[in-house]
Amino acid sequence: MRGAWVVALSAAALSGCASVNPKPAFEDVQKKVAGRTGQEARWIRTAQDADEVGRVVKTLLSEELTAQAAARVALLNNRSMQATFQDIGISQADLAQASRVSNPDFHTFVRFPDRPPSGTNVELSLFQDFLDILVQPLRKKVGAAQLEQTKLQVGNEMLHLLAETKTAYFTLVARLQLVERLEMIRDLNQAAVDLARRQRQAGNLNDLELLNHEATLSQAKAEVAIARAEARRDRERLNRLMGVWGADTGWSAASRLPAIPERETPFERLESLAIEQRLDIDAGRFGVDLVGRALALRQKTRYFPIGVQVGVQHEKDTGGQRVTGPSLELQIPIFDTGKASIARLEAEYQRAQRQLEALAINARSEVREARDAMIAARDLAGYYRSVLLPQRVQILEQTQRHYNMMLKGAYDLLLAKQAEVAAEKAYVEAWRDYWIARTELERAVGGRLREADAAGDGQTTTPGPGRQGPGAPGKREDGGQNR
Repeated sequence: MRGAWVVALSAAALSGCASVNPKPAFEDVQKKVAGRTGQEARWIRTAQDADEVGRVVKTLLSEELTAQAAARVALLNNRSMQATFQDIGISQADLAQASRVSNPDFHTFVRFPDRPPSGTNVELSLFQDFLDILVQPLRKKVGAAQLEQTKLQVGNEMLHLLAETKTAYFTLVARLQLVERLEMIRDLNQAAVDLARRQRQAGNLNDLELLNHEATLSQAKAEVAIARAEARRDRERLNRLMGVWGADTGWSAASRLPAIPERETPFERLESLAIEQRLDIDAGRFGVDLVGRALALRQKTRYFPIGVQVGVQHEKDTGGQRVTGPSLELQIPIFDTGKASIARLEAEYQRAQRQLEALAINARSEVREARDAMIAARDLAGYYRSVLLPQRVQILEQTQRHYNMMLKGAYDLLLAKQAEVAAEKAYVEAWRDYWIARTELERAVGGRLREADAAGDGQTTTPGPGRQGPGAPGKREDGGQNR
């Protein structure tokens, strides 16, 4: 019995048990994400961690919220993301379990004879699964591969959360700008209705024309109400992504979208960059490796007995004689030779390979799609800013002059101003679409686009429309003159 215990304890000591502490694994994930995005995550595991995160979140929300600040709050405070971090702890525990040898089995039998000799018959047995010791190194490698895959999957979820949060932020800020433009259109229509009512009282306008003006005003009011409701919905979506509630929902966003950068990242290597640095593709590679290791393990042990129990038995018979000797139990693979399980693993291995190939192909397509959408939105925003908006400003100026010379009526002036505001609204939408497409391109590539960092972090307004009331003069940022 002493010899059996020595064998079991020696195997356990040589097994190289892995730690159950998931902190190093999480720090590895956090470094990967920080290197790609500049954002740091925090795993809330203690009350102290929660207090520190709470202080950081309150500080970020007390200032004017930017896209980067919103993304940081989400990475720190989103409860679903915190729940996803537990996957690392689970995989770390699985690795620790895989690195350990199973416990030995102890059996005992006690028998009482019904006639002399009347001594008690005692039988003791100690067994250890010898096959479990043999495959333990391979099992540990499989567990390590599983942990690496989990780390990459969690990192990919973090990148998705950052992209989704930034998209929600740009959508909200653009919506607030659009509300301003719609309010301007509503005010213009209100001015037109007031003028029409005075003209109707003077007999210079018929009922049909007045009703048309009033219907246009009603439509403008409805559009403002719809836009405000959508802005509230967009704000709540951002609240959910940031994981804030109660007093923390009182934050204020920037009044304008970030400036569109003057230069773009070279597009030549974006597809290759996505293949190199996307964490979901790396996770797919580990998935193939993981199934491959499991297949290799099963193939190597295919003709092994399914169970190899090695141990020692000790018996004391009724006459007081003691018998001690080795014991061996085998489960012989006669009916189940492992052919079916190997076929299943081979199919899973082929599936993992095809899934990885599909992921790489889709990643390249996502990069091209987001790149084209970003270029199109950039070109459209530039067209509005440099061509269409200046034209609308010139038309408004000329209409103002003709109105002063009594060559144009008040309605002509109001329509010219309304057309200019409508062009500004379309410009804001293209401006928003650029930043959303850029965020999607960063997600598709697997990391931020460096040339846009300065613009994306700040809130410098792209030269373009300003806040102008109906008929109020003011200098535009693009050099034109509003009236």
